[in-house]
Amino acid sequence: MKGLMQSRDLNVSDIIRFASRYHTHATVTTRRADGSRVVHSYPEIESRAAQLAHALKRRGIGPGTRIGTLAWNDHRHLELYYGVAGIGAICHTINPRLFREQIAYIIADAADAMLFVDPLELSVLEGLGPQLKIAGVATLVVLGGDGDVPESALKAHLEVISYETLIAGEPATIDWPRFDENEAVSLCYTSGTTGSPKGVLYSHRAVVLHGYSTNLPDFFGLRSVDVAMPVVPMFHVNGWGVPYSAPMVGASLVLPGPRPQAADLCALISTAGVTWSAAVPTVWLGVLERLRATRPAIPQPLRITVGGAACPPHIASAFHEEFGITVNHAWGMTETTPCGLFNQRKVENKDMPLPEWLASQRRQGRPTFGVEMKVVDDAGAEVSADGAATGEMLIRGPWIAASYFKRQSQDAAFTSDGWFRTGDVVTQDASGYFEIVDRTKDLIKSGGEWISSIALENIAVAHPAVEEAVVIAARHEKWDERPLLLVVLKPGRTVEKQELLDWYGGKVAKWWVPDDVVFVAELPHTATGKLLKSEVRNRFSGYMIGRKSAHSA
Repeated sequence: MKGLMQSRDLNVSDIIRFASRYHTHATVTTRRADGSRVVHSYPEIESRAAQLAHALKRRGIGPGTRIGTLAWNDHRHLELYYGVAGIGAICHTINPRLFREQIAYIIADAADAMLFVDPLELSVLEGLGPQLKIAGVATLVVLGGDGDVPESALKAHLEVISYETLIAGEPATIDWPRFDENEAVSLCYTSGTTGSPKGVLYSHRAVVLHGYSTNLPDFFGLRSVDVAMPVVPMFHVNGWGVPYSAPMVGASLVLPGPRPQAADLCALISTAGVTWSAAVPTVWLGVLERLRATRPAIPQPLRITVGGAACPPHIASAFHEEFGITVNHAWGMTETTPCGLFNQRKVENKDMPLPEWLASQRRQGRPTFGVEMKVVDDAGAEVSADGAATGEMLIRGPWIAASYFKRQSQDAAFTSDGWFRTGDVVTQDASGYFEIVDRTKDLIKSGGEWISSIALENIAVAHPAVEEAVVIAARHEKWDERPLLLVVLKPGRTVEKQELLDWYGGKVAKWWVPDDVVFVAELPHTATGKLLKSEVRNRFSGYMIGRKSAHSA
């Protein structure tokens, strides 16, 4: 017997319609490239999204059409999220910091019909005009007014117009059409650190349910009185879903605009009433140093979320102890829309002393309702949830990818019984907290025993002289692989190699301690701010522990 309840598909357009009707006093503040700010209400955002929707329909854009964006966190990009999805088209966010060849590949693979580009990122497309035309792109829209459209060689191959010209004169209201909730709404490609980037195609249902989940009190827990500043770019897994979850509860948004620096973020925190924010560790490291240098007033309580890479334990402690800022660790992937784990207290650790709790933020957290996880060994058997046994983490749920875009045939990342293989090597304790100890490809196998590179990196970056650190496997004649520590020092700081090696004393087993240290001026990062270990491994592929290397750092 079925229940006698109304059946209504979950649609992304319902989010902005709800915010526009019931949260008219909430604001969307955008920091522009020149540092000035512009403020909109949710009714204004919906009206402009409606104008965009009408303009796109007038150009023949309809359900299933891919619309590419190379844009940062601002109100126009937010309007694209809703205007494109609202007519059944697919918003394909593209990372402008990728290599030009990767961008060209992604646009062609997605078969984008139009591109919307921030004026500051137009240069990344220069020279790609013929390729874009062949790929099927007909129009390039510069996200600004006519004065923001520069002279460009792209005009010889594509129609190039401004966003404001595109939507000018269009109706500011719309009766948003309804769609099957399983229809696609957005498309995002994996970072592609190895091989070609792969597309993850999100549905209306996945995005809405993910928004509900992240707004639970034990996750992001956004409320209508919050002012949320997603620093994580809107081209990085839909800004971790915040452009959907904030309007869903009527929280105000602060969008930090193109290429924000630590000074910009600190100014927004101090003057725009930010109560919640999210970014990767490298961003928070910069903000922490800026706060230390300037000591600005932060008149409101602030909680921040760290994700995208492992959170060094000293970050959580420093923010709380020095500035009273609450820090929580989150985990997710492009394939998980992206959120799956969040590190928040439970009844069994609610009275844990604060220093111990802050130190525990090294863990990625525990699952939110809606996702299911398990940890398996090489044979596929589940390992003990004792906080020590390690295995690969698998995940499934209504916002977890089932396959990759245009690669629906069985992929090794997806099991035949419906699990996604994350590639993360983890431990799980009896309370359901997961801690990533490494990526399967980043583990170091020394004499047949495994060493966690992440654990060694976290210890290194806790040293007061160390800015960044990465640990990779270097060749060894006897042990096959041994840990090699590469370090970027903080400006003006010096430290001896042996001092860094002695820093590991009592923190790990002696045989885990790196065999050598190499000081480098900088480390390579992916376009989303993660350390690019594959490139580091390539650079040091000839490094032999115990033998003088010809490699120059």
